[in-house]
Amino acid sequence: MKHPVTQRLYEYWDELRDTRPAPDRSEIEPGRIRGVLGDTFILEMVDRATYRYRLAGTRLCALHCRELKNRNILRGWSQEDHEALGTLLAAVTEDAAAAVIGISGYTERKQSVDMEMLLLPLHIPGEGCSRVLGSCVALEQPYWAGMHPILSQTVKSVRLIWPDERPAFLDTRSNVATSPVPQLGRHSSAIPAVTALPLAANARQVQHLTVIEGGKS
Repeated sequence: MKHPVTQRLYEYWDELRDTRPAPDRSEIEPGRIRGVLGDTFILEMVDRATYRYRLAGTRLCALHCRELKNRNILRGWSQEDHEALGTLLAAVTEDAAAAVIGISGYTERKQSVDMEMLLLPLHIPGEGCSRVLGSCVALEQPYWAGMHPILSQTVKSVRLIWPDERPAFLDTRSNVATSPVPQLGRHSSAIPAVTALPLAANARQVQHLTVIEGGKS
């Protein structure tokens, strides 16, 4: 986690959940994360193809030059990145993983900005982890922020984190409902295949990502 916003939100979420795979949505207190609210968001999982913004911070909306509420976060990606991000979101909502994603955003003028996105599961009683608490922040604020909207995005790097060194579906302490783990894999960390790292014996391909079995980040 490169950015202080990412670190702060993860620490708050991790403290709030305690020994559970994920905290309840009702437990989130905006006042406790006031300093990072402008970069945070909450998603609602409608189905595997739709993760809709319920809330989006002012700085995040300003960076995109639009109100993000009710927008599907899976819009504006290439086909392969769309599929990879959907798989990551499934790992977060179905198996209580945390995901840190390096992304680049592009304007119609081909201006670019590198950003860091964090995705964390939130539990809804009776629904399971159908909400996602997240943040997305520019690593360096571009001079054109607020003037030229980000129209497309690409995934540059991905890291899945199992906060308790094991996926939630193996945790018998919790009564949180979980679904079978998606194809991204269990106990996994993901990096883009373009890094050209040697493919380990315990690694496999998921879309254009190389998934390597691992544990706690």
